[in-house]
Amino acid sequence: MYLTKEVKQEIFAKHGKGNNDTGTAEGQIALFTHRINHLTEHLKRNRKDFNTERSLVKMVGKRRSLLDYLKKKEINRYRAIIKELGIRK
Repeated sequence: MYLTKEVKQEIFAKHGKGNNDTGTAEGQIALFTHRINHLTEHLKRNRKDFNTERSLVKMVGKRRSLLDYLKKKEINRYRAIIKELGIRK
């Protein structure tokens, strides 16, 4: 499995306020980015997996809405997470 408990804790420790703080926008965006990258690689190998493609599009939309929220509330945190994760605008 690509997303174990340890990987999640590492993501939230690096991008959130701590291991147990899973609700911050930065932590959620980082988790979505990790999952999106994994699904993108999967779809490169399995071009006709349309269910995964639909899930990927929904996940990108969720990440986009979190980024929009962060941009509206605190532009400096938005710019920092964009730069850190290498997400295009």
